[in-house]
Amino acid sequence: MNIVLLSGGSGKRLWPLSNDIRSKQFIKLFKRPDGSYESMIERVYRQIRTVDPEARVTSVDPEARVTIATSRTQVSSILNLLGTDVNISVEPTRRDTFPAIALASAYLHEKCNVPEDESVVVCPVDPYVNDDYFYALKALSDQADRGEANLVLMGIEPTYPSEKYGYIIPETKAPVSTVRTFKEKPDEATAREYLKQGALWNGGVFAYKLGYVLDRARTLLDTSDYQTLFDHYAELRKISFDYAVVEHEEKIQVMRFHGEWKDLGTWNTLTEEMSEPVIGHGILGEHCEDVHIVNELSVPILAMGLEHAVISASPQGILVSNLEASARIKPYVDQLPDQIMFARKSWGDFRILDVSQGSMTVKIGMRPGAHMSYHAHHARNEIWTVLDGRGTAIVDGEVRSVCAGDVISIPCGAKHTMLADPETPLTLMEMQLGEDIAVDDKTKFDMPAEKE
Repeated sequence: MNIVLLSGGSGKRLWPLSNDIRSKQFIKLFKRPDGSYESMIERVYRQIRTVDPEARVTSVDPEARVTIATSRTQVSSILNLLGTDVNISVEPTRRDTFPAIALASAYLHEKCNVPEDESVVVCPVDPYVNDDYFYALKALSDQADRGEANLVLMGIEPTYPSEKYGYIIPETKAPVSTVRTFKEKPDEATAREYLKQGALWNGGVFAYKLGYVLDRARTLLDTSDYQTLFDHYAELRKISFDYAVVEHEEKIQVMRFHGEWKDLGTWNTLTEEMSEPVIGHGILGEHCEDVHIVNELSVPILAMGLEHAVISASPQGILVSNLEASARIKPYVDQLPDQIMFARKSWGDFRILDVSQGSMTVKIGMRPGAHMSYHAHHARNEIWTVLDGRGTAIVDGEVRSVCAGDVISIPCGAKHTMLADPETPLTLMEMQLGEDIAVDDKTKFDMPAEKE
């Protein structure tokens, strides 16, 4: 089974834990069986990989090929959380879901050698689901293989008349039905009428034979060649898969899904699935009811006398909100500065501690054995102070072993990198000095060859 997980969005509705780089799917809020925390993307990826193929008559392929379609800004976070073996179809820029799915389909065909007659399942990377969802994905793939329709959608049985989702109205109440029509996100009263007609939530999950989307790409984008799509991606029309393909397809079916499915895209829905009310350094005092604290700062949070509220703190900011009101956070977040204060990278993570005129202080954590790119900055000097661990610094080809207490000066224009010891994590304090400190002031180079 081929699965494409769509990973996009800025996740502003979960501010301050989320930002343009660290979207909601990368936030570690869910407990693993061993008690540690994992993110939405880790949870879904683990579930796909660990569903017992012998648990039911309808088995899930344990070797399911998973490809994540994402923007360039999210690649480092994905590699940090899932490792370097995961397949990633990288969008050079964001162009909505149809170009993303066309590019991912071309990637599967040309880079992963998937034949055009194999089925592909596309779904969001961040639903909150149980194992039965993944058996349903397998059933969806099998239905696409039968070739009765060009597209097979998953229709989720509604649990209430939601205003958050579009609706699929099937022709019949059979487990698999042709589609009568689609409806946009309604108000609550209209949603109730849809439910009387047997409508299903459209969760953005569907399956097709690979050749079908490649044909759509050739018709609508003038090419299905991976490299051509990639090179000219910024020129492609920005359009959703629903508008470009789904609403114009006549041979289309919907398969009902009766299991648990939740979109945890806002604080009021996310807190419903948190295993404990406090994550991080916080205390719920007296007379608190349905109050949640998520604190990524080192200072404590004390809540008292609150009801139905969420308090969330990170280097990005602090949110104090009634749970119901928290769903309407986005327009207010749009008014805030967009400085990224925390992000995960393929080698570890960084946290901005201070921004002043002419300087920035950053705390860097590197995983054992990880290394940064070999790069240079043209408008700033840097000073690295090793706080903990061991590693190897390379500055303009000069190699130096470092440990706690060592200081490395990196002048403007010097090529440099840091490699963490294979056995221990490495913690650095980085001081950036310059009148024009910018994220895009970075030129990458090939790693220097090892000296004999």
